[in-house]
Amino acid sequence: MFYLPLFHRLQGAACLVVGGGTTALRKLRWLLRAQARVTVVSPQISAEIRDLAAAGEVSLLEQTFSPELLDQRFVLVVSATNNPGVNKTVHDAAVRQGVLVNCVDQPELCTVIFPAIVDRLPILVAISSMGAAPTLARVVRGWIEARLSPNLGNLAVLAQRLRNRVKQTLPSTAARKTFWEQLFIGPIAEQALSGNLDKATEAAAALIEGSPVKTGQVALVGAGPGDPELITLKALRLLQMADVVLYDKLSNEKILDYARRDAECIYVGKQGPKPGMPPDRPDNRSNQQGSINELIVQHARAGKHVVRLKGGDPFIYGRGGEELEAAVAAGLDVLVVPGITAAMGAASYAGIPLTYRNLSLSVRFVTGHRVENTVNMDWPELTKPDQTLVIYMGLVGLRQIMSLLVEHGGAGERPVAIVENATYPEQRVITGTVADIADKVDAAKVQGPSVAIVGDVVNLAQPTISG
Repeated sequence: MFYLPLFHRLQGAACLVVGGGTTALRKLRWLLRAQARVTVVSPQISAEIRDLAAAGEVSLLEQTFSPELLDQRFVLVVSATNNPGVNKTVHDAAVRQGVLVNCVDQPELCTVIFPAIVDRLPILVAISSMGAAPTLARVVRGWIEARLSPNLGNLAVLAQRLRNRVKQTLPSTAARKTFWEQLFIGPIAEQALSGNLDKATEAAAALIEGSPVKTGQVALVGAGPGDPELITLKALRLLQMADVVLYDKLSNEKILDYARRDAECIYVGKQGPKPGMPPDRPDNRSNQQGSINELIVQHARAGKHVVRLKGGDPFIYGRGGEELEAAVAAGLDVLVVPGITAAMGAASYAGIPLTYRNLSLSVRFVTGHRVENTVNMDWPELTKPDQTLVIYMGLVGLRQIMSLLVEHGGAGERPVAIVENATYPEQRVITGTVADIADKVDAAKVQGPSVAIVGDVVNLAQPTISG
């Protein structure tokens, strides 16, 4: 059975709801949202519906439904009872009177059905299975809700503010179409989605008049530790709007599948330090980072929406601060979207709590090397037994780091976990102690990006289904 989707204006219209329970209340709330005048008929009325009646929002008829109650002053009747006989009576009466009817969970007794609704007022998305699978429609609604910004309605409000000015200033259909497309997928839209409607309106007005405006935008986006499902909804939206995506080897390339098909994806991965490499080599990380900063500025100044996709979180050993400084110095608008940092992902997928009552009172994040390929840390602080130590990028210098922990008072028997390729399907966890973990890592031939977790919490590791 095919149902044509329509949006029906019910403001001030008389509607009848048959039934006084939970199901009736759900339908009733949508009718009230549409500002309909609602009468409820049922011999039994729930407390919630009575409260609505006491507030003057609905009228009550505490009686059994009879066909004489339904006449042509009603535009819609909803039968929300668990009695098939009553529902059939309501349906037949409505058909005789030419009144639209919905009998809940009985599509054969419906001339209209209620869809699953994604509400981003004034944007509404209706999903229907034509009555075949209402639960599936609700599941699909959840999928769509996850993709749409909670502030999507702001874009409609922005468009409403601009409509008359656009018509007056841009007389051709082609010019208006180009303007609206540029507006809805550009940085002005992001301002509106972030709640800055006045600023977005001002920038859009300048765009209409042809005044110079900043059209390029930079987003520093945390891609999370690897699992593509761990990115945030905001990160997903920005990827879908990006003209250019700069990504590195610490961000899962599968995340690029979320980007627009026509987006330019540029690999900008840096080569980390390896044993025996001089710190002043021509391709060291400082030189590589400078090139990345230049690319970000170059594409944004060309008016493009640039996403710098960074593994983990942009501001946790990701050099996002340097990229932010470069973009701001170039006069560009910058967004920063946090991501799940590698430590959090590695610990969660390995089933290791980073803090635990009476065992680990704090967590310390450190990096196992500097750009110059040296080890330089506050060792006495790192050996404290009541904290968890998380070491990023410590694989190359792992043996030296563990030796220095012991040298500065740390216990050789303290538990250690090395999480390789955290949150990826090929994640591995190698456990040992400060004294023997380097040998175990060598034996396991660990080569992928790894995080070291040091502390008694390692002994609490539990199998999880995260990965």
